[in-house]
Amino acid sequence: MRLSRYFLPVLKENPSEAQIVSHRLMLRAGMIKQSAAGIYSWLPLGFKVLKKIESIVHDEQIRAGHIPMQMPTMQSADLWRESGRYEAYGQEMLRVKDRHDRDMLFTPTAEELITDIFRAHVSSYKDLPLTMYQIQWKFRDEIRPRFGVMRGREFYMKDGYNFDLTKEDALHAYNRHLVSYLRTYERMGLQAIPMRADSGPIGGDDTHEFLVLADTGESEVFYDSAVTDLTFGDREIDYDSVEQCQAVLEEFTSKYARTDETHDEALFNQIPEERRRVARGIEVGQIFYFGTKYSDAMGATVQGPDGKNVPVHMGSHGIGVSRLLGAIIEASHDDKGIIWPEGVTPFHCGIVNLKQGDDEADAACNQLYAALTAAGLDPLYDDRNERAGGKFATMDLIGLPWRITVGPRGLKNGVVELTSRRTGESEELSPEEAVKKVVEVYKAHPTGRGF
Repeated sequence: MRLSRYFLPVLKENPSEAQIVSHRLMLRAGMIKQSAAGIYSWLPLGFKVLKKIESIVHDEQIRAGHIPMQMPTMQSADLWRESGRYEAYGQEMLRVKDRHDRDMLFTPTAEELITDIFRAHVSSYKDLPLTMYQIQWKFRDEIRPRFGVMRGREFYMKDGYNFDLTKEDALHAYNRHLVSYLRTYERMGLQAIPMRADSGPIGGDDTHEFLVLADTGESEVFYDSAVTDLTFGDREIDYDSVEQCQAVLEEFTSKYARTDETHDEALFNQIPEERRRVARGIEVGQIFYFGTKYSDAMGATVQGPDGKNVPVHMGSHGIGVSRLLGAIIEASHDDKGIIWPEGVTPFHCGIVNLKQGDDEADAACNQLYAALTAAGLDPLYDDRNERAGGKFATMDLIGLPWRITVGPRGLKNGVVELTSRRTGESEELSPEEAVKKVVEVYKAHPTGRGF
């Protein structure tokens, strides 16, 4: 993509309505535009990152054996009356009537709908275990939407649902999701800590939230600092292995880490004082096991090995795809702008031409662009007739991890300048060496496919 042909409406001044860094930078970088309170249009740069994140979520769900599908955003209220949640959910649910005066709702979550699908098509334990998921727009009518995409009313979410014959099988599904989520967040350059949490309106006794530590987080969190030393890394896990998945759960949840709703001061005080931490966290996902809550209420049963019908055990598992953009920016920025981790960057590398119109500089930039594209990467070439300072400021603001700067002076010596956005360090390399280094970086940090 050439920047002269791209739609990137960057702002020079900080928007007055933006209270936190991620909201401010997403507006300034031309990623979103507010349409109504808590509802945003996703402009090309923001949409590109959103799709990178979505594709990583898909990759890791499919790796874990989960099956993608799509359900409607509008649901019948009758299903929610069956489960008993229609009145209990509260005013966050947007309730509407269609032209035939039937009660409908804009989906905030889909336990009822997926249970209805399951009970219509599955009747034998031989079809279990089964986990299906979707990535879809949801709506919760927040009383005070704020912080941009972090606390909006419309949001993009992955929600998955497991159906199992026994509690033990369902808890294995729970553990499998925990493993897949750890992989997902690390691929995005995040450390998301699983913390014992409250189930809220979803219900159930077993639940963990995944939280990214940030000063602007909505939740107060209490944890043993030893949990921040844990990384999943590139280890291979057999998702069918109960023992391997259970071992990962124990590794990542045995240290104290809880949100304020489930905080236990007595247990917290048993941690050595130098390791006790109180901070703020941004929730980016949650996993639940709630047993037969919905299958009992809605008659979702299967015939077991003994021929008797039994309600299936269920869980639900969510990742806030759109919220993750805000969380990543909160965790990775400086006073110049965003610093995208390689796994989710909208473009792999920026190319800055210091003297647009100079034949040699133009040719070198075009060759770099062609070489990076041929290697399967997606560069952004700033070919505008702008001052160098303005071009650098734009690149710093939108946060591409790598920048190749091309100018007549360097080309006389056969070199271009390769700069890391994260460290600010630059080195002079031949154009071929610069391309090779960027390609090697992304071999180690595979990105989501995106657009």
